Amino acid sequence: MQLSLSLTEALWFLPFVAPICLWVIYSDLSRMKITNQANLALLGVFVIVGLLALPLDIYAWRLVHVVVVLALGFFFNIIGLMGAGDSKFLAAAAPYIALRDTPTVLLLLSVVTLIAIFTHRAAKKSALRDMAPDWVSWTNAEKFPMGLALGSTLILYLVMGLIWGA
Repeated sequence: MQLSLSLTEALWFLPFVAPICLWVIYSDLSRMKITNQANLALLGVFVIVGLLALPLDIYAWRLVHVVVVLALGFFFNIIGLMGAGDSKFLAAAAPYIALRDTPTVLLLLSVVTLIAIFTHRAAKKSALRDMAPDWVSWTNAEKFPMGLALGSTLILYLVMGLIWGA
């Protein structure tokens, strides 16, 4: 498998992105909320580190990804398909994804989402729930903490870049 994401990009971004994604995962599991601070941090890392990791033309095009995904995310939020935090996270994560890798990332997101749903539901009915009894995601039957899948997918994509990057 070959990704358009380069090894250099993955090496630059992963150490900064992984902690933010873990924060997103934790906050969505515990409070069913992906904070604006986390989304802005994720975007801020790209704005700063992207200048070092990418050629200027690619960097500029990747920033266009933010605008396009944000517009789509807001539309999906308005029609009730997606939460606002999820939409903003996707927009902040969009510039990390090489355009040609979009089908691979969508497939990865699908698989990770299925695993996340299964794992969350299993944990909810196990002794693991006792480790965090106050987490809102355990009791919210209407919504799933998509930050678990979204954050995990971005981390995994960057890790894949370390292995199969261009």
